[in-house]
Amino acid sequence: MTFLRSWLPTPLLSSLLLVVWLLLVRSASPGQLLLGSFLAVVIPLATYRFRDSAPRISKPWLLLRFVLRVLVDILVANIEVAWLIVNPWRRLRPHFVEYPLMLENRFTITLLANTISLTPGTVSANLRLDGRTLLIHALDVDDEAALVRQIRERYERPLKEIYEC
Repeated sequence: MTFLRSWLPTPLLSSLLLVVWLLLVRSASPGQLLLGSFLAVVIPLATYRFRDSAPRISKPWLLLRFVLRVLVDILVANIEVAWLIVNPWRRLRPHFVEYPLMLENRFTITLLANTISLTPGTVSANLRLDGRTLLIHALDVDDEAALVRQIRERYERPLKEIYEC
């Protein structure tokens, strides 16, 4: 088992890389299977030491609820952004917001930043070097404090509860 773990530190990622490779080349010939398998072993081995370990999920049922919330928010935000674009008389108020972080773990901060960027109308622009604030660009902001409260309640608190208890 240790031998296998040393050659395949992330077996799920290796499997995913092989499948993606075969889908990209649209062939399952022996040569492509061999090349895809080689890449599926070498890429994780070459990049494994650069990766932080993911923290333990303390409440998996909350993770499921969080994912569903994010998917619904993405759908709603798409509709809101489309409405903003279709209405030329509506004046947009783009704004950069300095978001103070409660999260401390780099993995969970990355999840929060990615969640914000996945939601149309907002983009995580920068994590300050001290790791305590996240710069967010929002397409239409009328109340900066309300945006900060919304992100904290909908995304950051659940992530903290799921990963950092």
